[in-house]
Amino acid sequence: MENNLELFWDASIDEIKAGYTESSDAYICLVCRKEFIKGEVFPIENRFFDAKKAVELHIEEAHTSMLNYILNMNSSFIGISDIQKNLITHFASKETDKEIAAKLGIAGSTIRNHRYKLREKEKQSKVFLAMMELLAENTKKKISVLEKSTLCDAHKTATTLDDRFNITDKEKAQVISNYMNENGALKTYPSKEKKKIIVLEEIAKNFSKGKHYSEKEINRIIKRIHEDYATIRRALIEYGFLDRNNTGTDYWVND
Repeated sequence: MENNLELFWDASIDEIKAGYTESSDAYICLVCRKEFIKGEVFPIENRFFDAKKAVELHIEEAHTSMLNYILNMNSSFIGISDIQKNLITHFASKETDKEIAAKLGIAGSTIRNHRYKLREKEKQSKVFLAMMELLAENTKKKISVLEKSTLCDAHKTATTLDDRFNITDKEKAQVISNYMNENGALKTYPSKEKKKIIVLEEIAKNFSKGKHYSEKEINRIIKRIHEDYATIRRALIEYGFLDRNNTGTDYWVND
């Protein structure tokens, strides 16, 4: 899961737009990290495609589109309000402003005002990214690199984003060592939120992306890690590591 985080957050703007990154031997989906090995042929709906085309079709089929995926991320990650996310969804559908205003029951001037604010944010974002790249080039290191440790990125399906996620790689390693044994089982479940997030992220690695689990299967896997499987299961959902359907009969790893 941590590698998946690094893959997504270290991707370029063009890679995030495309939804995949390229390594020396594969194309890798930024959402679910599925790999498409170069030189292999992939059968899709009775047709055969090379790795690059296959990953593009995978993103379209499994994740709808990168715009849709990004719009469904936590607002804290993308820096816009739910109202703006909703408007961008309508803009993407190529509806006119008049049609959008009628559908949402708002004035056309309100939509114009949001377009202005989004344009200003776009300009600010470009300058900010340029500034951070220049800073990294000048100091020879990323902003996340501290003197003796590195700040870790929050999982991109986090339901909240606050100081609890201000975690370094050294803190993470220490907490895992203190609270989990060599077999991956919890010695005790931490009471502090930051430590909970660290151990829950580690526990979430026991579940496979793209696979669906019954509640019984989830409980059985967690019970090998901690006897209070119900508490851990609820926490995995609460913090956005796992998701489930409304009836609680189907669970999966959040992308």
